Amino acid sequence: MPELPEVETTRRGISPHLMGHTVTHLEIRERRMRWPVDDSVLQIIGHPITRIHRRAKYLLIDCETGTLILHLGMSGSIRICTHDVELKKHDHFIMQLDSHQELRLHDPRRFGAILWHHRHDGDTRNHPLLKHLGPEPLEQTFHANYLISTCTGRTTSIKQHIMNSKIVVGVGNIYACEALFRSGIHPTRSAGRISKPRLIKLTQDIKNVLTEAITQGGTTLRDFLREDGKPGYFKQKLNVYDRQGEPCRHCDTTLKKIVISNRSTYYCPMCQR
Repeated sequence: MPELPEVETTRRGISPHLMGHTVTHLEIRERRMRWPVDDSVLQIIGHPITRIHRRAKYLLIDCETGTLILHLGMSGSIRICTHDVELKKHDHFIMQLDSHQELRLHDPRRFGAILWHHRHDGDTRNHPLLKHLGPEPLEQTFHANYLISTCTGRTTSIKQHIMNSKIVVGVGNIYACEALFRSGIHPTRSAGRISKPRLIKLTQDIKNVLTEAITQGGTTLRDFLREDGKPGYFKQKLNVYDRQGEPCRHCDTTLKKIVISNRSTYYCPMCQR
């Protein structure tokens, strides 16, 4: 599933191709996505794109009449190409531009979303899918004192805590496992039983692992490809994720896999306490 680094990589990749260009046509080839795609998205036609930004794992494409909200779901990817490139079976949404290029949303499992937020409905941050989200992990609003305050008295596992989008957005399964390994924190430890110094380190490790993943173009495991069709390379730097049974790169202890809240969780029983 594309996580924050993959979505941010996509945003940075498509922005130069979209900014300032006018949408000339939309083709909705499949309306049965996570939520049915309705004709409100057609309101972007005829307007130049003024901003491409991201909130959590949502891509937001602004024009003067509103915002197109895209989510890549479990298997989605976005590509920029010219109109003469052959369509793929699961290219469900085509946005044509005055540059004669197209943005294509490819989503075999159809768990992605294509939504419209009209300017008359107010700030996009107040959209029902966005207004209850926690701070962005790479912004100043996510800091050690904030994480410490949210952990106080919590009995839930620290892995569940940092993956809770109401606490902080975008720390998906891969990056939660990796950040906890760097911090030396066992993923099942209760959030409220972790010392302040360790939470300070975890805050920085979350920022570091996400920043490095973005720099490397994201993590390709099964489905994710960047907007240019090339894979992300952060998988080569993974310390624990999907490496159960292999030796820890730091201590040679065999890495283990457990399940927390129906999510596969990878850790080193020696390095993480």
